[in-house]
Amino acid sequence: MGFAEYSNYDGLGLAELVKKKKVKPAEVVEAAIERIERHNPHLNAVVFKAYDEARTKAEAKLSGAFAGVPMLLKDILGAKKGWPTRSGSRFRPATPSPFDATLVARFEAVGLIPLGKTNVPGFGLLPLTESKLYGPARNPWNLDHSTGGSSGGSAAAVAAGVVPLAHASDGGGSIRIPASCCGLVGLKPTRARNPLGPMIGDISWVALLLSTS
Repeated sequence: MGFAEYSNYDGLGLAELVKKKKVKPAEVVEAAIERIERHNPHLNAVVFKAYDEARTKAEAKLSGAFAGVPMLLKDILGAKKGWPTRSGSRFRPATPSPFDATLVARFEAVGLIPLGKTNVPGFGLLPLTESKLYGPARNPWNLDHSTGGSSGGSAAAVAAGVVPLAHASDGGGSIRIPASCCGLVGLKPTRARNPLGPMIGDISWVALLLSTS
């Protein structure tokens, strides 16, 4: 499957191609990586990359509804073992997480392949994505416009066709605002539907995905 075809499919579409063996997970992952490298210098949407880990996972046996589909994790509430979670703040060092968050483990259990982390404002406190640590994320529809926040990096990456879906979280609009700014579907599910363990219990923030459809 050529690069041009990749962006024609949403997450379910890519999963169906993988299931029917019309394309290999490794090919899908490489298409996403190529797009990150092409678009991220302009968008500043992806702030941490784990390409080698994603490539290894793509070659392993995968199962689940989204087997082989690449995604990105938000730099808030998206703890992945061995990856830093800085919440967009210079106060938090780039310390590797000792565990996977329960939500991240569930993402991977359905076959999703995380490629890296996305840009956020400091601690997700603002409805825009312009932290001093990472700098501003740019809206792919107009680089002079805001992506909204706090899931702005995830929204920019999905809207640019880098990945078909991405992790987001929402305490007061942090999924819905970027979805509106970037022309996406952003779902804030019912509270307590998505676990935030092992470090955090049920709080007002809930997390799911930004998607093109």
